Amino acid sequence: MKMYFVAVVLPYALNEEIKVFKNLMFERWGCAVGLKSPAHITLVPPFWMDAALEKTFVRDLDESCKNIQPFTIATNNFSAFKPRTIFIKPVLDDPLKKLKNDVDTFCKTHTQYGAKPDTRPFHPHITIATRDLNKQAFAEAWTYFETKTFTASFEANGLAVLRHNTKIWEVIHTATFHV
Repeated sequence: MKMYFVAVVLPYALNEEIKVFKNLMFERWGCAVGLKSPAHITLVPPFWMDAALEKTFVRDLDESCKNIQPFTIATNNFSAFKPRTIFIKPVLDDPLKKLKNDVDTFCKTHTQYGAKPDTRPFHPHITIATRDLNKQAFAEAWTYFETKTFTASFEANGLAVLRHNTKIWEVIHTATFHV
């Protein structure tokens, strides 16, 4: 069994911009968790799956993504889930809501893989720092980030499948959206 999740992974150049913030969190506050995955918006939270199912999982996800059109995702500064997580906030518009709904439907109709929709309301975010951020460090870091601006936009062209290799999350496949 291996651990996976499904997300929209940001383009390389934007990931590199965001990595500057993740590195700052590591250097100033010792937060390393954010550095263990590329910048992304999670659509299916981590789940365990038999690695033997990986090929059919990505094949089925590829098929599902044929019905999804690429769209633009914009960001709107920083936000937080107090007192543990600091993130860049994507704009939750209709295309992103529809994508989340489509992915949830995929999970519900392909239960053999063990991927389940998140039971919490959808609150898209691009994590800068999370679980290893203590309350005191959070207060200091949030004072730094809460007044900063960060706006960018990018084309969402597919869904990435990430697999944990016991150290970091790696993109193992991208199911491409079709025009």
